[in-house]
Amino acid sequence: MSFNLKYKPYGEYAILIEWPSKIQEDILYDILKFKHKIIAENIDGILELKSAYNSLLVVCDKEISDLKSIGDRLKTIYTKEEVKDAGVDSVTWIIPVCYDFSFGLDLKQLSEEKNITVEEIIKKHSETIYTVYFVGFLPGFLYLGGLDDILHTPRKAMPRMQIEKGAVAIGGKQTGIYPVQSPGGWNIIGNTPVSFFDPQKETPCFAKAGDKIVFKPITLKAYGDIKILADAGVYQIEIENGHD
Repeated sequence: MSFNLKYKPYGEYAILIEWPSKIQEDILYDILKFKHKIIAENIDGILELKSAYNSLLVVCDKEISDLKSIGDRLKTIYTKEEVKDAGVDSVTWIIPVCYDFSFGLDLKQLSEEKNITVEEIIKKHSETIYTVYFVGFLPGFLYLGGLDDILHTPRKAMPRMQIEKGAVAIGGKQTGIYPVQSPGGWNIIGNTPVSFFDPQKETPCFAKAGDKIVFKPITLKAYGDIKILADAGVYQIEIENGHD
């Protein structure tokens, strides 16, 4: 499937390519395939490619003087046949989450607001296979699509000044994990001992756009055991049908 894309200048050094303003997987995978096609062309002057929900930012190493020429070349690349190995290499990551009330600060409130049990919230949250659309906001913060409609909850009117690293939360139509301690306005329902960002590693964030995330409920004791391994840098994140 091809989309009618828009090409716009984005400052003096970049072009913003826009897809329809929707959050859906066929758009995500089209963006990622286009990104791979551009990379395969090995174009001089392209410094970086950044994808989001429905856009791809092409950053150049010098000021763009001829937007039409570059835009026309990108349009030609978009319509080309898919290059070999241009498909989305997706990994499903199994992320352990403890939904204990000591972590799930907003579980009881959500239960009352939604008129469903805490157990049902946990069940619905952990039975979904989420799609990673992009990584942003904070290093290692995953923007995930696929949250069950009944769990959609507005962000808090008054954000917390400090949210713990690993906090699993719901904000609007999304769920996500805070990779570091930070302020935030999302509703906290649990915590994972897994680290989502390590600047010492060659790939600081293990997950990427197009990957899948599944949350696996664990006990408070299991959380403590995994955290010891994770803090020591030896915990192996489980992936579907294997291990990382």
